[in-house]
Amino acid sequence: MSTHALNSDTAESLAKLFPLDEKLYSLEGEELEFMKEQTGIEDENELKRHIIAVAKDAFAVFPFPCIRRYAFIKFKLSRLPGYDYLLKLGREREGAILLDIGCCFGNDVRNAAANGYPTKQIVASDLHGDYWTLGHKLYRSTEKSFPARFVAGDAFNPSHLAIFPPVYSAGSEPSPELSTLTSLNPLHGHVAAIHASSLFHLFNEEEQAHLARALAGLLSPLPGSMVIGTHYGASEKGLRTDAVQPSGGASAPGGSLTVFCHSPESWVELWDGEVFKRGTVKVEASLIEHSGGTVGVSGRIYFLQWCVTRL
Repeated sequence: MSTHALNSDTAESLAKLFPLDEKLYSLEGEELEFMKEQTGIEDENELKRHIIAVAKDAFAVFPFPCIRRYAFIKFKLSRLPGYDYLLKLGREREGAILLDIGCCFGNDVRNAAANGYPTKQIVASDLHGDYWTLGHKLYRSTEKSFPARFVAGDAFNPSHLAIFPPVYSAGSEPSPELSTLTSLNPLHGHVAAIHASSLFHLFNEEEQAHLARALAGLLSPLPGSMVIGTHYGASEKGLRTDAVQPSGGASAPGGSLTVFCHSPESWVELWDGEVFKRGTVKVEASLIEHSGGTVGVSGRIYFLQWCVTRL
């Protein structure tokens, strides 16, 4: 799959292979408590109906499998090694900007804000602006009650996110006024932390390298600035093709899903030496078996958990 494939034909194919299925809804523990706190809905049946209704609206925007399996109400960022340090950046570095790219409804930055990250220092971006609007519907919020800055745009469109060389020394240029952002480009060299989960695996190898370089250009040169995330991975770098069986049982027509996966070793090599000058960042990457699997996909599914930190 690549950015050029995220079109109406792909949407139709994905909707057939991964139809929205209420039986996949699951919410418990701290994620359940978070949704109750954010929405003000205490009754779990009412909350379920509310979430499913928004999921249906989101599925009509674009039927990503993560919406189908209600991954948008699951925490990703706070489950990653490095999250506590990210929160520390928000507390201790003046004006530290957090960017969540591929944010969907924004559950991860909303959770970070609930955990103390200054909301007005948060920027979120997604290709589909309707998702952010639906996020306000989902969490029963407004731009006033949750004043993080959202900027819609295509991460491969240079008018939204151009590739700039990484900045290696701090300058005197002040950070941009976040409330007036219309693209991510003014953030060049100013972002303290970037979160990118369930994003890179949407693209082929060349596009993943392009996106890594574009994000690197946004990162602040101050030591400790970080890019953190998780996505499909493999023990060996390369294409992975899985048979897909849609809902409807063995009699339903299936298909296949092909993604490009980095290994922990190739991911480290990409960031330390290709994206940044070798030795100027610390890259941590590990392969974790996804215990829940991906419903309808055969075989074991592994995710890379990773963090790139400036030295």
